[in-house]
Amino acid sequence: MSGYAWRRLASLAPTLFFASIIVFMSVRLIPGDVIDLMLSDNGMTADPTARAKLLAALGLDRPMWAQYLSWSTDIVLRGDFGTSLWTGTSVTQTLLERMPVTLELGLLSLLVSLTVAIPIGIFAAIRQDTAIDYVTRSLSILLLAIPSFWLGTLAMVLPSIWWGWTPEIRYVPFFTDPMHNLSQMLLPAIILGTSLAAITMRMTRTMMLEVLRQDYIRTAWAKGLSERRIVIRHALRNALIPVVTLIGLQAPILIGGAVILEQIFVIPGIGLLLLDAVSTRDYPIVTGVFLVVGLLVMLINLLIDLSYGWLDPKVRYG
Repeated sequence: MSGYAWRRLASLAPTLFFASIIVFMSVRLIPGDVIDLMLSDNGMTADPTARAKLLAALGLDRPMWAQYLSWSTDIVLRGDFGTSLWTGTSVTQTLLERMPVTLELGLLSLLVSLTVAIPIGIFAAIRQDTAIDYVTRSLSILLLAIPSFWLGTLAMVLPSIWWGWTPEIRYVPFFTDPMHNLSQMLLPAIILGTSLAAITMRMTRTMMLEVLRQDYIRTAWAKGLSERRIVIRHALRNALIPVVTLIGLQAPILIGGAVILEQIFVIPGIGLLLLDAVSTRDYPIVTGVFLVVGLLVMLINLLIDLSYGWLDPKVRYG
């Protein structure tokens, strides 16, 4: 398996190369010019001399291929994503500060999703066509139909209207006060996690039903094994393989949902950073965020692929 893992890691390089080209070019095609925004703040929009000086100072007067070559070389050789066009701060340092916040929200949301979806999906499968099965299936459809940003907005607005309570908007880092931090992150994590749990719940139920109809499960029933042992020891691991694949596919959705909820709950993660950077056309931050998120999604899918060998002993990596 180690050889397969190294080959997969090596294959990330060309993928990241083409992704970096797409990201670098596409952010510069966003309507609006950062130079015009900067000059308009100083009342010098029509001043060609000031515009030329600002272009040269920011390095935006060079051809796009030269800008990309300089940017990608700094990343490969020094891990430097450049500096913010507005503040001059290091993009790498900013990402290192913001990324743990988004990862914490994502991991908590994933934990909520799996804690809700897998047990309910299993129970609905072994109690097929009962009242609890119909309730859980209806609940999953309802959760699929309700967007997480709508739930987040309601969670911010309704408690303040009814009870005069609003979630904490001053972010407290985890290592400063773990309990305060978790209490602050719990509500957005529940909202995002329950939205993701709907499709995972349905997939778990479907795969458990398929596995429970297999011949080896019938043999286990005929031997007189308990329901608990049949479900957990014999059926669950085989049923989880498509579910694990689905979790990997949900990684971009998880990060995208975090972007919206960070804006609603004023959580200083990379989602809030990205929204601010796009509104100000801060190209180095936008490209840095997209490239790091793309790498993160690829690594998550690599881990998902490697987990198949643990879930199913029949899986062999060539």
